[in-house]
Amino acid sequence: MDSLSQHLEGLKLFGNKDQVEVEEEILKSLNMVLQAVTGDQQLSGSLLETSEIFTTLGQILTSHPRCAVPVAQVLAELAKNEELKQPCIDAGLVSALLPHLESSDQDLLLHAGRAIGRICYGNKELQEELVKAGVISLLVKILSDFPESEPLVRVDLLALCNLADLDTAKEALSKTSVAEEMVRQLRRAENQERLEIIIDILQLLAENDSLKVQLVEADVQSVLVEILQRVQDSPEVDATGILKTISDLVISLLLGDESMQKLFADGTGLIYQRISSWLMSPNIQMQLTGALAVANFARNDSNCVKMVQLGVVHQLLDVLEKHVDDGDVTVQHAALSALRNLAIPVINKVQMLEEGVAKRIQMLLRSEMPPVQFKLLGTLRMLMDGQVEAAETLGQEPALLNRLVQWCEAKEHAGVQGEASRLLASLLRHSKSQEVVRAIQEAQGVKHLVSMTTSEHAIMQNEALIALAIASAINLEIIKDAFKESKLIPNLQKLLEDEMTSPEVKYKSLGLLCSLLGSGDLRKQMEEAKVLDTLENLCNHSNANVVQQAVTTLQILKSNTQDSGLFFP
Repeated sequence: MDSLSQHLEGLKLFGNKDQVEVEEEILKSLNMVLQAVTGDQQLSGSLLETSEIFTTLGQILTSHPRCAVPVAQVLAELAKNEELKQPCIDAGLVSALLPHLESSDQDLLLHAGRAIGRICYGNKELQEELVKAGVISLLVKILSDFPESEPLVRVDLLALCNLADLDTAKEALSKTSVAEEMVRQLRRAENQERLEIIIDILQLLAENDSLKVQLVEADVQSVLVEILQRVQDSPEVDATGILKTISDLVISLLLGDESMQKLFADGTGLIYQRISSWLMSPNIQMQLTGALAVANFARNDSNCVKMVQLGVVHQLLDVLEKHVDDGDVTVQHAALSALRNLAIPVINKVQMLEEGVAKRIQMLLRSEMPPVQFKLLGTLRMLMDGQVEAAETLGQEPALLNRLVQWCEAKEHAGVQGEASRLLASLLRHSKSQEVVRAIQEAQGVKHLVSMTTSEHAIMQNEALIALAIASAINLEIIKDAFKESKLIPNLQKLLEDEMTSPEVKYKSLGLLCSLLGSGDLRKQMEEAKVLDTLENLCNHSNANVVQQAVTTLQILKSNTQDSGLFFP
């Protein structure tokens, strides 16, 4: 340690000189410091901290380029010690090291990169300053200039991995050739550690829409597909972790609209071409990736039409059948999300129904998993939208209706409960069928539609009111008792009197009241509840449509006729 102290004191003297002849002595002293730091980092580090050598090292970096490599090497070792990072920062050593990243000397690049990376690790403020100082373009240039220098590439990749989660860094990276360089390194990755670092960086880059597009244009998808296939086929590799990280990256690329369209390429893109084999794979992760890919491609209507024409629907259904009993919930959820998206275009609803999708998908009715139940209900509701014949057929299936009623009572799962009620309402709205009204009544589903009128969501209130008005117009006689038992009229009165109820809901509530006036029993119930007073108050409402409907309902209620002026949405 005495020898180290002497060399430290000597460096301080040398640092104040700029004579060329002293550089040999500087190099000798730096070599001794490096040996000491490497041998006993804690003791030597403590001595260095009290010696105030950091400013001197900065001066040497600036004044003696020939000594830059050992200085950077010493700093890279010192920065392993958490307590020595701040003195390095205070002495301005990051700024002094940064210009050396423009060097053509690989040793200098390596040690300067290590030093900067270790000093700045975990320090977001300092990392932001680095980005502002232009470090991103320097790192990408190093990758471009020395793509086969393993130590240098590793340091460079670690630096990018630490910086790329900053929005400013992503913005700076989007103005470089980083996508091409990362794809090149991905092709070269020969071990799992390197592969994981590159995938981590790519995942961070894929959070930026512009970089997503650049990665796709650099053909990252080809390499990802190749790796996925290689990992699946290799019995020696623990595939689970790698498959998931790469699959997550593929899906990230699909989350951007422009990158997704480039990858779809009207059904000819490589990712889309591989979906069929992924869905048929025995590997659950690959099935999930295939289903999620379809769901994301299906965010665009023209893509949906193309995919249904290409037959992806039945591949999704095949996957669902594999998981119907004690299967993987995430795969079922993803496959149903894909089917729901595919069912949005009207032309697809028709084709999917003609091909028996509604029938096949009902296999999931026996699922006991709420996330699957929720998605199943939403998918069926989307298929039924505007499809009279399908709604009429499904609306008379006892097994479906009984399961819906059961789910309507699932208070512990509000989402499932709400979707089940919405599907019941949808079957009535789209079929406008007397047989469906009767079937829902026999399944004891009417009370759940009445409960739906009190939902906290206006859209559900509207759907329930329309369905009940349709049912009343079609066959009030068979459902009037259910209305009385489920307290429909008090519910409607509460909606009408509540100032928070939207004008649209009030208007539809009044229309339903008109329909109910066709029943003497229900009319009597209205009179007993003093609905008349409620209607008179609404005649002064600020919304003209509400006023008009209130006046009409009031006139019918005051009259002695049974003509209800049926409200039929």
